[in-house]
Amino acid sequence: MVATPIGNLADLSPRAREILAGADALLCEDTRTAAKLLARWEISGVPMLAHHEHNERARAPHLAERIAGGESFALISDAGTPGLSDPGFRLVRECRRRGLNVISIPGPNAAVAALSIAGLPTDAFFFAGFLPPKKAARQRFFEAHRSFPHTICLYESSHRIEKCLNDLVESLGPERTIAVAKELTKIHEQVHTGPAGDIRDRFKSLSRKGEFVVLIAPDGFVL
Repeated sequence: MVATPIGNLADLSPRAREILAGADALLCEDTRTAAKLLARWEISGVPMLAHHEHNERARAPHLAERIAGGESFALISDAGTPGLSDPGFRLVRECRRRGLNVISIPGPNAAVAALSIAGLPTDAFFFAGFLPPKKAARQRFFEAHRSFPHTICLYESSHRIEKCLNDLVESLGPERTIAVAKELTKIHEQVHTGPAGDIRDRFKSLSRKGEFVVLIAPDGFVL
């Protein structure tokens, strides 16, 4: 399980490069995205196999059989640490069931990167990944976690960030302290921290390019 850059391709670790170059095959969420990473680091000759949410369940047993037969695969997602809101869990579970070795090559993770620079409590946090796309389901999540005692970390896409922030403000109130990070590790990296209502209004005039990390501070926390 190889963590790859979340933006800046220079963040690929030397160990990760070594593992990618030496694998019998590379399991990747999108072969086009993986090809750009390999080209940046001049890694060639490694076969790429598409491994994503739509085929992982069916292919996991077959891949585990190949691993049991002695092949070594490196699994990456489009960005960050695989298995966290990205493919990987089902194959790892299948390997563990069979007693096969699974190794983590740690590195970039958008949630941890955002937490480290947002100024919200980090002694404990709840990673919830992507919320459901429907408004009612998102609001139920916010209502259920209104009094959660630790920072909540969410991922959101450019297509839904505005709706997510609207629902957050409606459910938790405009004064709830939040942080929204975008373009992490890239030239135009931004982290906006403050009252939820202010952050929502600010985002109406900002570019929604890329994916976002949304952090929700415990109720009552003030910067």
